[in-house]
Amino acid sequence: MSLEEWQVALRREYGRGQNFEFRNVGTERFFSEFAITNPETGGIYRVAIRGRELGSNWCACPDFEVNTLGTCKHIEWLLETLESRRGGKKAFREGFVPPYSEVYLHYGPQRRIRFKAGMECPDDLRTYAAKYFDSYGYLRDGGSTTFERFVNRAAKADHEVRIYDDALDFVARQRDDARRKTAIDCMFGRDGSSEEMNGLLQGDLYSYQQEGALFAARAGRSLIADDMGLGKTVQAIATAEILALAVGIERVLVICPTSVKHQWQQEIQRFTDRSVMVVEGPPAERRRRYDADAFFKMTNYDVIHRDLELIGLWAPDLVILDEAQRIKNWKTRRARLVKQIDSDYALVLTGTPLENRLEELHSIVEFVDRYRLGPLYRFIATHQEVDESGKVIGYRNLNRIKESLADVLIRRRRQDVLHQLPGRTDKHLFLDLTSQQQEVHDDNSVIVGGIVARWRRRGFLTEQEQRRLMVALQRMRMVCNSTYLVDKETDFGLKSDECRLLLDDLLTHPENKVVIFSQWLGTHEVLMRKLKPRRKEYAYYHGSLHVRERQEVIKRFTTDPDCRILLCTDAGGVGLNLQAASVVINMDQPWNPAILEQRIGRVHRLGQERPVQVYHLVSSRSIEHSMLDVLRFKSAVFDGVLDGGANEVFLEGSRMNRFMETVEEVTTGISATESSLDVTAPSPVRPQEEAMVRGGEEAPVRQEEAPTRMQEETPDRASDTSLGGDQAWSEVIEAGLGLMASLGRALNTRSEGRDGDKTAGRFVVRDEVSGESELRLPIPDADTATAIGNALNALGGLFTAMGQGQGEDDDRISP
Repeated sequence: MSLEEWQVALRREYGRGQNFEFRNVGTERFFSEFAITNPETGGIYRVAIRGRELGSNWCACPDFEVNTLGTCKHIEWLLETLESRRGGKKAFREGFVPPYSEVYLHYGPQRRIRFKAGMECPDDLRTYAAKYFDSYGYLRDGGSTTFERFVNRAAKADHEVRIYDDALDFVARQRDDARRKTAIDCMFGRDGSSEEMNGLLQGDLYSYQQEGALFAARAGRSLIADDMGLGKTVQAIATAEILALAVGIERVLVICPTSVKHQWQQEIQRFTDRSVMVVEGPPAERRRRYDADAFFKMTNYDVIHRDLELIGLWAPDLVILDEAQRIKNWKTRRARLVKQIDSDYALVLTGTPLENRLEELHSIVEFVDRYRLGPLYRFIATHQEVDESGKVIGYRNLNRIKESLADVLIRRRRQDVLHQLPGRTDKHLFLDLTSQQQEVHDDNSVIVGGIVARWRRRGFLTEQEQRRLMVALQRMRMVCNSTYLVDKETDFGLKSDECRLLLDDLLTHPENKVVIFSQWLGTHEVLMRKLKPRRKEYAYYHGSLHVRERQEVIKRFTTDPDCRILLCTDAGGVGLNLQAASVVINMDQPWNPAILEQRIGRVHRLGQERPVQVYHLVSSRSIEHSMLDVLRFKSAVFDGVLDGGANEVFLEGSRMNRFMETVEEVTTGISATESSLDVTAPSPVRPQEEAMVRGGEEAPVRQEEAPTRMQEETPDRASDTSLGGDQAWSEVIEAGLGLMASLGRALNTRSEGRDGDKTAGRFVVRDEVSGESELRLPIPDADTATAIGNALNALGGLFTAMGQGQGEDDDRISP
């Protein structure tokens, strides 16, 4: 028994055991159209019965459409049911030639249009049909372009010719494909050399990107499987623009991981003038956004099951799947629902179409063309080797897969286009805060807002208020990485999991080595816990290492082929040559853009022979998200204030005003980051050289004992003048709050007329004009003030010495 015979037998046997119900909706007793109902599921499918020949019948179920067997369980059940009825066996034995003629789509290993003449078909129509159909009744090669002539002739004949919808759809798609390719070639040229292609986007495309966009547009439904960092996003945007100009598409739906929705929005706005909208929020808001007018709309995989009906009503012309490996498992609900989205055009983007099993490639290609690789059972049987126990031991005939996908898949490796690549590409990946992170972030945001309001009213801040501001800003930034950085116990946050997923993709390329920067040691502690169970070799460079230890760490990372990850604080941001790496991951964004450039400059520097990829992990709708917009215009305001140490903590005059204005703009802009047009940090690359890659899904969070206490690193330990520990400043703040509380109690005592108020009476006086009570402190004379100042300076020096003597095992606060 052949594979196909076995599959037919399985469906026949399975069908016999079903308890379906049917209703004849046609005019004939046996050879008619029927509606079959499954009482258990409530599903109803139309079935057309024309005879016993495989492929001659038709069913509307998904299995029939793709199995290429020409039958399914519904057809097999109905055939047996009809044959069991009186006269059924004789009718099927003799066959049926209806009085009318038919044009239908024959489902088999190859789908083909077939003409079947009816009993009353006139001779002249038979003769005319022979021009278009061969002796077996199949439409001749290239006949789709002239099929309309036969339809018009049949309509004029004094004879009924039934042409079924699936046959018309099949021919229409073939004709549309031919017309689209002709229109694109005329407008842009086969090689993209026309003026229209050069001015397609607001920015230049590399020649391989032009090739990819033209390939995808001409194919209509295709897959771009370029390596990470080659600009699949801009190719997809260019593809949409080509289709808009050539065939007039008006609605493009981008389905991507949550972390890159806003990056897509910004890239589209950078390269085109098309309207764009991110679909998010509660159900009512998402419905409103689907109803709104926009050329591009972005949504994420996680809400497809809730929005499938809304997407169908919006009816996108083109669907773009970014990071399409999210549907590699065909058994998941996500994969099944995404494949239900209907559109004339589709574009799949993934750098890893095949990670572990051939079934993954089959599942992804199904979205592009469900017939391209044939049914899964045949695909696996053709290409998979198994042992006697059924365990997969290898694959075969892989060249046939490549040949089958040649018309719909284009893939370029980095080494293939190395001469075209820019020296550096920057990608921003946006991740949501967890509820635990959001709580800490919002609490400190309230503190910052209160201090900014006082500065607005008074025009100055006390040293204590400045310090409290720094602490709150610092905690807002730290919690964007993980709650572990602020409580040293829990680990809520998506960045470490996103980084781990990103490393999985990057390290599939043996030539890649990666440097991961973070300002805080606590971030690296979290990462090390994530890397340990995955047995990934890494080196760790931080400021506590002695000179010899630092040299050994760098030597190991540079020379050991198994050590491909370097965890690095900003101690490695200056003075190091890390050209062994070609990838930089920034877990956090420094306030001072110069420090960010110092990090990247360790890898992207003179003598680097490979293009450098830079990934920035940014928490959405947070202080660091807002920083991207503000600091690109005000990079000179800070001059390292929040990254450079305590010597620059206390500001005054115009410098203080500029600093506070920027703090106000950053913190009040947090809620506005969602609609930000451009959050790309300054970099020497051109906008069109940017691409985005990874998205992320929340992974289970492990709460483990931290190996060491959270610390923040500065570029050079010897020059470190950071403030004291978190706990010390908490005590200072608590003391200040205690002073205010005591003052409040004293004033209450005075207002109630109780005794013990003589001391307060020396300082609390009534203003003669306003009548209000005021607290007035006498100013000492010049000599006394000088003495107090000298004492405070000496005390400050003592605190600084104590802070430097704590060592790197203590916490330090230096936003």
